[in-house]
Amino acid sequence: MAHTPVNHPARPVYRAIGGLVGLYFVVFGGIGVITTAGNGAFAQDDTLKVLGQGANLGFSLLSVVLGALILLGVAIGRNLDVVINQWLAYALMVLGLAGLAFLRTDANILNFSVMTVIVLLTLSVVLLMAGMYGKVGTDEEQEAWQKARLVL
Repeated sequence: MAHTPVNHPARPVYRAIGGLVGLYFVVFGGIGVITTAGNGAFAQDDTLKVLGQGANLGFSLLSVVLGALILLGVAIGRNLDVVINQWLAYALMVLGLAGLAFLRTDANILNFSVMTVIVLLTLSVVLLMAGMYGKVGTDEEQEAWQKARLVL
């Protein structure tokens, strides 16, 4: 039995929030591709800023792909968005912490800045929240979740 709520009353709101996170990644990545197009894919330059965050062509393309994946999951629904949101949230947390660890080294291949790490970790927590409260199930699954929740 999972500990995430089933048929939460605010699940359309959480689904929309997940969609907004995906939209942010697509917009950020699109602007980043345009802004950093003349540089190398993994250029490390302090002047490469997109919406106040450090970026390069590689990170911009990664953002577009991640945002499109999130939006695809939101469009399809049927708990696919829940799985995508949760897994990508954990992956973005790992990416953000790795970016923080390599911030001032030559291993900073995605040209992260402190602001990039803050935004990435914040969006990953929001995406995780959207994934945890967006699960849809049958009435029996909801009743089983309610009973399990009340036992704890």
